[in-house]
Amino acid sequence: MLIIATAGTELSSVEREWLAHPAVAGVTLFSRNFRDRMQVTELIAAMRAASPRPLLICVDQEGGPVQRFREGFTCLPSLLSVGARYGDDPDAALVLAEEHAWVMASEMRAVDIDLSFAPVVDLARGNRAIGVRAFDAEPEIVAALGAAYVRGMRLAGMAATLKHFPGHGSVLEDTHFECAVDARPGDRLWAEDLLPFREAIAAGAEAVMMAHVVYPAIDELPAGYSRRWIVDVLRDEMGFSGVVMSDDIGMVGAQGAGSVADRIEAHVGAGCDLVLVCQPESVPAALVAAESAGYSSSGAIDALTGRVAARWEELIANPQRAGFISNLSSLESQGMAV
Repeated sequence: MLIIATAGTELSSVEREWLAHPAVAGVTLFSRNFRDRMQVTELIAAMRAASPRPLLICVDQEGGPVQRFREGFTCLPSLLSVGARYGDDPDAALVLAEEHAWVMASEMRAVDIDLSFAPVVDLARGNRAIGVRAFDAEPEIVAALGAAYVRGMRLAGMAATLKHFPGHGSVLEDTHFECAVDARPGDRLWAEDLLPFREAIAAGAEAVMMAHVVYPAIDELPAGYSRRWIVDVLRDEMGFSGVVMSDDIGMVGAQGAGSVADRIEAHVGAGCDLVLVCQPESVPAALVAAESAGYSSSGAIDALTGRVAARWEELIANPQRAGFISNLSSLESQGMAV
């Protein structure tokens, strides 16, 4: 039930022991784990070999400023660039969203990444962490493009992860470094920020990542620690039956719950199936806490495991890929790339 992280481009002996721990369900890769495509492919194979169970290999490969793998992979425009096309040609923007998703996900699947944490379906309303990672400020546009993105990912053999529930775009603070409170009334949250999540869930999204934001109209706890948000709203009211995961418990927005053990317990108690531990220095404490609580690798990863995909050589020979990349590159020539 833990998704952990490692320190570099190769596994240490201690990290191999981490991956064999019964509470570890997967790994998230970062830029620090990447040198080139061959190296990261070998690292992924080594990670899988170190685990006695199937391992969920994850990454944030959104495009724009958040793209962990660059050399040897398509340089993807930001989602805001795709959203900028919507005002002129909504149909073309929907096609671009699906193509963006397919290119991203098919490249990740070709190097044996199971899951890229995408799409961002927050609203582009000035948040310091979200910025150009979101499609648009208008809920209806984000909803349409988010659903298209989910379709594109699933066509490429990858499950979709909606983030950051119930919506991180309408507060200024970056929860990596600050605590954030969204004081709007519940009816506005439901009508605005939750709309893209509802549409993307209807499109088949398999996972939802929680926000480390407090919405006092609903609960005084950050959403990832809130049974009101996870169980009452997401599960019962919205009918989501997929996987719920935390955001990184090392972020400042998560630290109010206390120690690493306290944060893990609070997320699991609220209803999270998977808990992200993205700072390697926190992994030993997380493993001790998980063992003490009797947590084990979650069957939730079954729904998120990557499906059959082309190998890299087969992928780059696919003329459809070249056409999609050309279409995405056209955003720059039209002055929309961000």
